[in-house]
Amino acid sequence: MKQEWRPDPEPIETDDTKAVGVGTIVWAIALVVLLIFRPAESWWIWTAATGVGFGLFGLWFVRRRAARS
Repeated sequence: MKQEWRPDPEPIETDDTKAVGVGTIVWAIALVVLLIFRPAESWWIWTAATGVGFGLFGLWFVRRRAARS
């Protein structure tokens, strides 16, 4: 049985800055909570700190990309 070809749907317009910003805020909250409660393994803190760092880089990257277009 041959499948019928359908055109690709149009891309959905999203606000990438808000999406990355919310993720960065969630990582920052996790970092603060982990710094308050100090888990036995320190890799939890480093994971949250890395999430904040990558989130800030992501915000810079998304804003730069939006400014170019």
